[in-house]
Amino acid sequence: MRRRLRSSLPILIFGLLLALLWEAATRLLAIPHYIIPKLSDVLVSIWDNRQLLGKHFAVTLGESLLGLGISIIFGTLAAICIEGSSLAKKTIYPLIVASQTIPIIALSPIMVMWFGYEIWSKVAVVILFTFFPIAVNTADGFRSADTGIGEVMRSMGARRRDLFFKWKLPSALPGFFTGLKMAATISVGGATLGEWLGGEAGLGMYTKRASSLLRGDAVFSGVLLLSLMGILLFLTAQWLERASLSRRQS
Repeated sequence: MRRRLRSSLPILIFGLLLALLWEAATRLLAIPHYIIPKLSDVLVSIWDNRQLLGKHFAVTLGESLLGLGISIIFGTLAAICIEGSSLAKKTIYPLIVASQTIPIIALSPIMVMWFGYEIWSKVAVVILFTFFPIAVNTADGFRSADTGIGEVMRSMGARRRDLFFKWKLPSALPGFFTGLKMAATISVGGATLGEWLGGEAGLGMYTKRASSLLRGDAVFSGVLLLSLMGILLFLTAQWLERASLSRRQS
């Protein structure tokens, strides 16, 4: 615990300095509250609206987790298909890469038209954001498997199933978790974008409404909570990575 506290001390000090700089700059420069509010006003806004913000936080978190979970399932399956079939490698993989040349924000209104203003339009936008890093990084993880280990296992009579579960899959774990950490962070942005385009709840809708009323403190309180959500999802993915890889090494 002490070692973790020591390792976290630099970022805590840096965050405190940024907070003090924010508060001091807004006061000394007399920046209008609708441009950059005082940090103290933002924190007061979070406390005063804690129940409402808690409900919106839960909605956005649910959308992010649901979309991320679906991306994990289908992204991993896509990577397995790419690894197991040369035809899929020549067709599905280029298609996944080409899909990223289309601006996701341009596809978001289509998701709203297809799924309406319910939760599934936001989940679909999250999937658009998170599917690519999981699929591509997992596929790269499969390709990074040591061929020498595979040859030794084949010479010992390992079956295809054994090769996959005892050689390929463990080798793909670092790539999978790299994609998961990226996807966990950007899933919050996908849910927020979906709420901006059409939603009745969530932190994205909360900040949109506050922005139209020029309530800078409310806007920044929503942004801070969205940032906190992204950090928590990243740390969760990082914890899962450490737990899985440490078990693999042991």
